[in-house]
Amino acid sequence: MGAGAGRNRFPPAKNFHIAKPKLNRMKVETFKYDNRIVRTFAIATVIWGLVGFSAGLLIACQLFYPNLNLNLQFTTFGRLRPLHTNAVIFAFGGCVLFGTSYYVVQRTCQVPLFAGKLAAFTFWGWQAVIVAAAISLPMGYTTGKEYAELEWPIDILITVVWVSYAIVFFGTLGIRKVRHIYVANWFYGAFILTVAILHLVNSAEVPAGWMKSYSAYAGVQDAMVQWWYGHNAVGFFLTAGFLGIMYYFVPKQAERPIYSYRLSIVHFWALIFTYMWAGPHHLHYTALPDWTQSVGMVFSLILLAPSWGGMINGVMTLSGAWHKLRDDPVLRFMIVSLSFYGMSTFEGPMMSIKTVNALSHYTDWTIGHVHSGALGWVGLVSMGSLYYLIPRLFGQKQMYSTKAIELHFWIATIGIVLYIAAMWIAGVMQGLMWRGINADGTLTYTFVEGVKATYPFYVIRVIGGVLYLSGMLVMAWNTWMTVGQGRSVRIPVPAPQAA
Repeated sequence: MGAGAGRNRFPPAKNFHIAKPKLNRMKVETFKYDNRIVRTFAIATVIWGLVGFSAGLLIACQLFYPNLNLNLQFTTFGRLRPLHTNAVIFAFGGCVLFGTSYYVVQRTCQVPLFAGKLAAFTFWGWQAVIVAAAISLPMGYTTGKEYAELEWPIDILITVVWVSYAIVFFGTLGIRKVRHIYVANWFYGAFILTVAILHLVNSAEVPAGWMKSYSAYAGVQDAMVQWWYGHNAVGFFLTAGFLGIMYYFVPKQAERPIYSYRLSIVHFWALIFTYMWAGPHHLHYTALPDWTQSVGMVFSLILLAPSWGGMINGVMTLSGAWHKLRDDPVLRFMIVSLSFYGMSTFEGPMMSIKTVNALSHYTDWTIGHVHSGALGWVGLVSMGSLYYLIPRLFGQKQMYSTKAIELHFWIATIGIVLYIAAMWIAGVMQGLMWRGINADGTLTYTFVEGVKATYPFYVIRVIGGVLYLSGMLVMAWNTWMTVGQGRSVRIPVPAPQAA
């Protein structure tokens, strides 16, 4: 060893001077998300779901037991049917769209809601619209337009609420702390803007009294505008808005990123462009010009591609995590809803083909198609998102009973299958019976014979409806218990220390 080998080769630490950096005091901005408005919309969704599904079950029962109309004008099928559609679409569906969009836009923009008091107004204003519909429709006040039956004073209130909704949503996007706008917000934004345009154009009318009006359009033009509205109400209120739900809550529940973000953007632009032109397929074999009917058919067929692109994108988000479906009933709600979305968006374009439509139009096949989308797609994805939201909104790790969620999933799914299968069979049978012609040119079957043959399938539909409503009752109980647990939580306050 050398002479200096046994000594410390490095000078002692005290000879070093380590400069401590001066930390600049940074002002940290703190804020709280506005969960109160989301909570109110979530609870309202469950309540209006019970109301809307109950009304649907009642009118379904009237079709095989007409005495259930109680011999009152207010409870006839013609009065309660628009009440049912408005309650399910605009009360149940509307509340879940308001609530989830407010929840999603805050978290993806990392800011609280813009104009929180205006957001509170949208809740109470929308509830006023729903109550006004629940009163006026059974009384017979209606414009006669599908999904747009409400009279002009209520239409004005809808416009005020919707403009307020747009201000809150787009205002929140405008003050966002992140540059990127997440794809769910694109779908929510398209839904808000398009529904506003649809409502203003189709609801243009001339008042002829406090609760009476006449459409600004006439004849086939009125029908064309109505079904431009009607189909795009399905396309944007019942599709684009709920795709916003899917693109946020499926990745969240699966704890995985969306399968392809690029595909989600292609899905968005292709869907919103194509959907706008599909409405004329509701008017095949009518006075509408034949070329217009053909345009509706062609764009309906094109619509299959973006629709299935979105469905595949949602389902494939579970790549590498398929095992979660065994143990997570909430995720099962979401993924099965996408299966119904894919099925419905295949069936719709097929039914728009003129030769197929000649068999299906005016039959219960159309009813089956609508409810496969409404109960299967809209209903299940809404319930899945609520099962995700409610415990988080009320300070719980999960819903009160996971087994109740499991029970809800199975009875709802079985109910949907019974419902739509019965209507498919009944619809095809009706179409074939109505077009049956004898050798001498007379009809093979009378209309009454068609009704009689349909009767057993109406009974099966009611069984399916009972199951679906029962599932909603289970959800209401589970929600009640979860909310109760949340309110019972008390944060311990430390005792004051003696001086």
